[in-house]
Amino acid sequence: MKFHFIKSYVLLLFLLALASCGGSPSDKEKDVQTAGINERKFTAEPAQDWNSLFLRKSGWFGGDGIFALPLSGKDSEKNDSLLFLFSDTMIGEIHGDTLQPGFVMVNNSVALLKGAAPDSSSISFRMAGEKGSYKAVFTPKTNKPDKDTYFWLGDGFASPEANKDLFIFAYQITNTHDKSPFPFKETGNMLIRIPAGNQFPYADQQQMTLPFNNYKNGDETISFGAGVFNNSKSAGEAEGDGFVYVYGTKGKSKKLVAARVNPAEIALFDRWEFWNGNGWTKDVKSAEAVSDSVSNELSVSRLATGKYALVYQLGSLLPEICMQVGPSPAGPFGERIVLYKTTNDIQDPDLFTYNAKAHPALSAPGELLISYNVNSFRFFEVLPKKPDLYRPRFVRVKFDQQTSQTSH
Repeated sequence: MKFHFIKSYVLLLFLLALASCGGSPSDKEKDVQTAGINERKFTAEPAQDWNSLFLRKSGWFGGDGIFALPLSGKDSEKNDSLLFLFSDTMIGEIHGDTLQPGFVMVNNSVALLKGAAPDSSSISFRMAGEKGSYKAVFTPKTNKPDKDTYFWLGDGFASPEANKDLFIFAYQITNTHDKSPFPFKETGNMLIRIPAGNQFPYADQQQMTLPFNNYKNGDETISFGAGVFNNSKSAGEAEGDGFVYVYGTKGKSKKLVAARVNPAEIALFDRWEFWNGNGWTKDVKSAEAVSDSVSNELSVSRLATGKYALVYQLGSLLPEICMQVGPSPAGPFGERIVLYKTTNDIQDPDLFTYNAKAHPALSAPGELLISYNVNSFRFFEVLPKKPDLYRPRFVRVKFDQQTSQTSH
């Protein structure tokens, strides 16, 4: 698609007037400072504190995916507990640099972090089952269980509008055994609802099938849940418009599609609307791309007043971590800005990187903490030699602050 340059937006200035004890206007009026962000001026470097948090030798020692969901439903709650979601997960023991026999893979797992700091004493990794018989936390509920069909996890959110219930998108994946580099295909798109207070392993979860795809007719499908952004005031968004935005990737060119719905009605799929390039429609077939060449996992978040940042890895697998900025959660998004290249860190020809995204709940003001995943096309051959390869890496991007000071 053709990308349009987004012009700079004027920052809103707020006047803080103080009143005296008697209720009359104060004789003193204070200077007002308003900080904005210049998205084209930034520094980016590895976030070693977060990298170290996921470098583990026992139990969970690797996984991809990694979405971070604040359980309050607010990215701004820095003392919150956060649930990390992982897809394919490795469990085993590493002695020194050697992976011990008996390691296993399960299709998804979670971790709970108390607080938003990379503190190893505050995080617990959780896999279903027990040693010797681990299994995925989330599995498709079907009448005929199939070991070749399982869930990978997408993004999600805790909804203050729905009693803080947790909603997680999932992709039903089926192995194809076709000996291709990616011998699997998506055969379903699900929404998992976990009632607030329901504890691991989430026995009360509900699974609902999204009705927007037909996987049998050969048409391009949309994988909803690549990213989620709750743009409501109850989620702490000062400019919130009352909608949760759900992003999906479509087709081999990784087109990005945007949907929106009232957060309390996210499980009512007939209430969903889709951006068609000119406005919102109930017809998913009319959805138009708001970007392309994105990754299967990505993020959209508010960067500053009137600026929303779309962060992804170019084409999902290329080394460029990109950002596009737009005036709304559905764009129009401006030209690509390359924030970082994963080849700065990963130069091993056995490895590739993918699915970068920002984590606003873990980011300081004026910054974005971004993760990306690492893998190998010869995974089970390379893993015993490099057992720490399969874990998320983190980059901290700090933007220049634009501060204006006005006396009144």
